[in-house]
Amino acid sequence: MKKLLLALIATAALLAGCKKPEAQSFQNTDITGIDYAQDFSLTDMNGKPRKLADFAGKVVVIFFGYTQCPDVCPTTMAEMANVMKELGSDADKVQVLFISVDPERDTPALLASYVPQFDKRFLGLVGDNNQTAQTAKQFKVFYSKVPGKDEKTYTMDHTAGSFVFDTKGKPRLFLRHGQGAAPIVHDLKILLKQS
Repeated sequence: MKKLLLALIATAALLAGCKKPEAQSFQNTDITGIDYAQDFSLTDMNGKPRKLADFAGKVVVIFFGYTQCPDVCPTTMAEMANVMKELGSDADKVQVLFISVDPERDTPALLASYVPQFDKRFLGLVGDNNQTAQTAKQFKVFYSKVPGKDEKTYTMDHTAGSFVFDTKGKPRLFLRHGQGAAPIVHDLKILLKQS
């Protein structure tokens, strides 16, 4: 009887050891398989033409904003800077892209002085009005000019979340604005492990 009991315990222990670990689930919105947000054709803040394929091998986070933004954009960029700090050495496998929805004011030079203030690895991208509209349409992103006191003091309403692409350039996540760094770090680590 003791031998049978020991055999059952040993078998149970072996089966427990063979059990597959549960797949980690994302804390943000999983958009795997969507048929939009596939690519862009813009110019970076250094004057270089860019497409999503330029960042193959990295997890890419894309945020649409503008440099004159009083709240959402700087808080999102600061949040992503904290994400990069928390990722440690894995941060070098992540590329954050800031796509301007205000091409009238956001020159490459202005992006070059604004975007790297948050993290020197971040890149700003801009297009002309037509390229901006096409990119926003491709990503199903909303943006609209809100008049100010004069022509130069307008603001821009825009989508506040960010898109995340895996190392193969496939859209995988939509990040909610203002959630803090921890859920983003959690999800990016999953994507980095899958690469």
